[in-house]
Amino acid sequence: MPGTFYDQPILNSPYAAPSFHHPLDDHGQPIEQPAVSGRRPSRFIVPVPKSRKSASSAQASLELETYTEYGLVNEIRGYVDAWRKLPNPADWGVEPATQRLLDYWRNHNFSAIRPFFCQVEAVETIIWLTEVAPKRAATKGLLDQLVKANEEANPDLFRLAMKMATGSGKTTVMAMLIAWQTVNAVRKPTSKNFSRAFLIVAPGITIRDRLRVLLPSDPQNYYETRELIPPELVGEVRKAEIVITNYHAFKHRETLQIPKVAKGLLQGNEPEPIRTLESDAAMLERACGDLLSFRHVNVINDEAHHCYRHKVGGEVEKLTGDEKKEADENEEAARLWINGIEALKRKVGVRAVYDLSATPFFLRGSGYPEGFLFPWVVSDFSLMDAIECGIVKLPRVPVADNVPQTDSLIYRDLWKHVGKDLPKSASAAGKLSPLDLSRQAPELITALYALYSHYEQTYDLWDREGIDVPPVFIVVCQNTAISRLVFEWIAGFERDAEDESGERLAAHHGHLEHFRNYDEHGGRLARPRTLLIDSRQIEAGDALDKGFRDAAEAEIDLFKRELAQREGAGNPDDVSDSDLLREVMNTVGRKGRLGEQIRCVVSVSMLTEGWDTNTVTHILGVRAFGTQLLCEQVVGRGLRRQSYELNEHGLFDVEYADVMGIPFDFTGKPQTATPVKPKPVTRVHAMRERSELEIEYPRVSGYRKDLPNEKLVAEFNEDSRLTITPADIGPTKVFMEGIVGEGVVITPTVLESLRPSEISFNLAKHLLYNVFRDEDGIPKQHLFPQIQRIARRWIDAGYLVPQGVPIGAILYQHLLARASEKIDAACNRGAGDDVKIKAVLDSYNPKGSTRFVNFITSKPCQATAARPPRSHISHVVLDSDWEGELANVLESHPKVLAFAKNQGLGFEVPYLCGGVARRYVPDFLVRLEAESGEPINLVLEVKGYRGEDAVAKKETMETLWVPGVNQLGGFGRWHFAEFCNWASMEEDFASLVDQVTSAATSAAGGVGV
Repeated sequence: MPGTFYDQPILNSPYAAPSFHHPLDDHGQPIEQPAVSGRRPSRFIVPVPKSRKSASSAQASLELETYTEYGLVNEIRGYVDAWRKLPNPADWGVEPATQRLLDYWRNHNFSAIRPFFCQVEAVETIIWLTEVAPKRAATKGLLDQLVKANEEANPDLFRLAMKMATGSGKTTVMAMLIAWQTVNAVRKPTSKNFSRAFLIVAPGITIRDRLRVLLPSDPQNYYETRELIPPELVGEVRKAEIVITNYHAFKHRETLQIPKVAKGLLQGNEPEPIRTLESDAAMLERACGDLLSFRHVNVINDEAHHCYRHKVGGEVEKLTGDEKKEADENEEAARLWINGIEALKRKVGVRAVYDLSATPFFLRGSGYPEGFLFPWVVSDFSLMDAIECGIVKLPRVPVADNVPQTDSLIYRDLWKHVGKDLPKSASAAGKLSPLDLSRQAPELITALYALYSHYEQTYDLWDREGIDVPPVFIVVCQNTAISRLVFEWIAGFERDAEDESGERLAAHHGHLEHFRNYDEHGGRLARPRTLLIDSRQIEAGDALDKGFRDAAEAEIDLFKRELAQREGAGNPDDVSDSDLLREVMNTVGRKGRLGEQIRCVVSVSMLTEGWDTNTVTHILGVRAFGTQLLCEQVVGRGLRRQSYELNEHGLFDVEYADVMGIPFDFTGKPQTATPVKPKPVTRVHAMRERSELEIEYPRVSGYRKDLPNEKLVAEFNEDSRLTITPADIGPTKVFMEGIVGEGVVITPTVLESLRPSEISFNLAKHLLYNVFRDEDGIPKQHLFPQIQRIARRWIDAGYLVPQGVPIGAILYQHLLARASEKIDAACNRGAGDDVKIKAVLDSYNPKGSTRFVNFITSKPCQATAARPPRSHISHVVLDSDWEGELANVLESHPKVLAFAKNQGLGFEVPYLCGGVARRYVPDFLVRLEAESGEPINLVLEVKGYRGEDAVAKKETMETLWVPGVNQLGGFGRWHFAEFCNWASMEEDFASLVDQVTSAATSAAGGVGV
C-alpha cells in the first residue's frame, strides 16, 4: 500500500485510470494517512457567502469553503468506466471510425508522449454521451439533466464542459475531438451527430496563435507530429474546416469613424441614431469566414470559464476598487464571448459547444456565487488527481514562520499585510521610487529576497545538470502601478534626470543578481533577463497603454534589435509592441527563441491562461485573492512539468513549484527534488531528397476466403498448440474450512466429465458459425462433418494442452475463439493453392506510404546514414537494441533497396486473438532487389518472448495477410519473417534473402526464421 501524501505524492501512472488516492480533510487538504485504494470521487468547492465588512481589496477569508461530491460527473464516470472495460470493440456501440480512433488512442505504441488517461477519458466521455447514451433508456436521463442545465444558463446552446487541471493537455483533447467529429462527418455527412466545421475560441491572442497546431495544414499539427490519429485517417482529418479566434473578434467594430458632432449633423431630424457599428452578419463574416457555409458548427471554448451568461435575477455583489474593476472586466468579456457564439447559432446553427477549463466556475460579477461550478460539467480531472498521477508539478507553500503572535502566515497571505501600503494608481506610484518599497512594504521585499534565495539554489542545480535554459520566477501583481515598482526594484532602473556634471541622479542596477537587466556599471544588458507584462493588454491585441509602454520601453527596444539580428534585414518597427511582447512571453524557456533566457516575469493579472512555459519554479503573488478559484488560476501558471520521462516504477518523478504570497491551501512540507534534464527529442520524417526510396503498402481492413472444392485439410504445427491454465479461467481447486470441523476441496468436476466427442462437437459448431460462412453470412452447414473431424484430430493429437484445468474448460467462449483461430490457420495452411484468400482494402485509404512520416519522439533514434542511403525516413526509432541490430543489417546488405521502421508509418495488420479484433504493428518494411526484375517486399518482426498473442499475429501474417495481398495483386510480392535470435540476425537475414529471391516467381505465403 502506498504511503502518505508527503512520503509519496505520485501514486498512479499518467496513462491508466487512477488506482489510488490520498485521503483529504473536509477542506480538501491532504492528511497524514496511507493512500486509499480506488479513484477519488469528483469533488468541487461549494462557496459559502463571506463577510465583506470593509469595502477594500483586503484578502477575503478562505476558511469557510467546503468540498462536496458532484453526483452527475460521478454517475457519468461510472457508466464510461464500465463501457471502457468492454473487451470487444464490437460491443462499444459506436461508429466504425470512432471504434478505430478509440482503439488507437488506448493501445497504439506512440513514439513520444502518448495521450494521458485524463485526455482519453475526457474525449471518451463526450463520445459516450454523443453515440452511446442516447441509445440506452437507462442513460437518457443524464442527457435530460444536461439539457435542463443548459436551458437555465445557455438557453440557445448545448454545452458540455470538461474540467482538466492546468498542464494536463487540453490542446491534445481538442485535437482528438476534432479528429473524431471530422472523420465521422466525412464518412457520414448526413448524420446530425457530426460536423467537420469548427470554431475554436480562445481568451487571448497568445493562446489563439498557439492553437495553430490544431490546423491540419500546420507543419507542427498534433495529428501527425504527435501521432494523434492513425495515418490512414490523415486524409479525412485534412477535410476539417477550422477557424481559430480570440473572443475579442466578436466585438462589433465601427464602420464609420466620425466625431460625435459630425454624427449628430448626419442624423439630422431622424428619430433613430445613425448606425456606425457593424451588424451581426458582418461581424460573423469577419470572425468566422468560411464556417458560415456550413450547417451546425462545432464550437470549442478554451479557458471556457470566461464564457457565460449573467444569471437572470442573480445577486450583484457589492465591490469597490480593483475588485470591482476586475469583476466588470470579467462580466464584459463573458457577455461578448457568449453573444458571439449565440449569433453564430442564429446564423448557421451550432451543433454543440465543448468547454475546456481547469476551473469551469462562474467568476465574480456573474450573478452566481464566485466559484460556482458550471452545471454542464461532464468530466473532471482535478489538480489533486493530476498531482497524484504526476502530470503537473506539486505546489509547495509556506506552513510556518518565525514571527510570533500572528494569526496567519505572512508569506502565505502576503496581500493582507502589504496591500494597504502599496499604490492603487499610476499617479500614486509616480510619487514613489522603487527604493521606497523596503519602507512601504518591508514584508514584500523580504518575501522577494527569501524566494529568490531558493531560486538561486535551483538555478545552480539546473546549471550543474546541464539544463541549457534557466528556471523562471514569476511575480503576479495587483495593478500596473505595483508591477512597475516591483519590476524596477528587481531588474534595475534609470531616470532621465541629470545633475550639472551630467551624472544620472536616479539609477540602480537591480537588487536580484540573476534578474538584473543592467550590469554592475549601470549599462543595459544586451538580452534582458526580466520581463514586464500586462497580460490583459497584450491579449486584447490593441495598442499598449502609454504608461505600460513607457515602463517597458527599453526592454521592447532591445527585443526588437535581437529580432532584427536573428531574422536578418528588415524593419523591426514593423512588429507591434504587443506582438513582440507576446512572442517573448510565449517563448520563455524555449531554446533559440526570443524568450529563451528570460528568468523573471513581473505580470499584472494572472499571466496568459494557457501559458505553456514548463520552466517556472517559483511564484510570488502580490495581489488580492478572493477564493481558491483565483489561487488555482495563478498557481496554474507554474504547474507544467519539465520532464515527461517515466522512472523505473512506471511513474513520473516529483517536480515542485514553490509558491509564496498566494493563500493556496495545499502542501508546504519540505521536500527535495533533483531536476531532470529533459531528454532530447528527434524529428523523424520522410526526406524529400530520398523520394526514390519510398515504400508503398496496402492498408488491409479484413480478409475474404474462398474454398473452390470445399475440401478441408488441416496442417497443424507447433503454433497450433493451445495451453490452458488456471490463469485463463480462474482457480480450479479451492480449499474451504470452517472454524472447527473438517475442510473440503472444491473443484469444477462438471467440466471433467465432458467427453472428447462433446467437446469436438461444440468446437466445430463455433468454427462453423464464426469462420465458415458464405458471402451472404450463412453458415456452410454441409462442411460440419469435416470441421468436426478436424477438431477431434486437433484434440486427439495433443494440440490442446490443459495444465491444472479440466479439458472441458476449452468450452469457455474466449478459449473456443482461440482454438478456432488456430484450427482455421491450420486449414488455410493445408489448403495450399486451393484456398483463395483475398485481402480487403480500406475503402477510404487503400494505400499507405513512407512519404507521410513526420513526428517528434524522445525515444532513442538511430539515423539512417548508409551511403548510398537505403531509407526514405531520416531515423530508425529503437524500441529495443535488437531493432537497432536489424537496422544495421538492413543498412549494409547489398540486396536491400529500401527499408523503413514502422513507427508513425501507419502500417497495421488486423487479426483476431481470443475472438477480439486487434491490430498488429510489425517492426520493419523492406524492399529487396530480385533477379526477376520486380522487387520483393518483406514484413519483418523482431521478437523475443513469443506469447499466445505473438502466435496469433504470425499465423495471421502467414495464412491471411501475405497470401491475401499477393492474391489481390497491384502491390508486388510479399513475404513475412520473424527474427528471434539477435546473435544470428545477419546470417538469418542473408538466408532469408537467398530463400525469397530464389523463389521470386512463386507465390509462397510466408517464411519463418
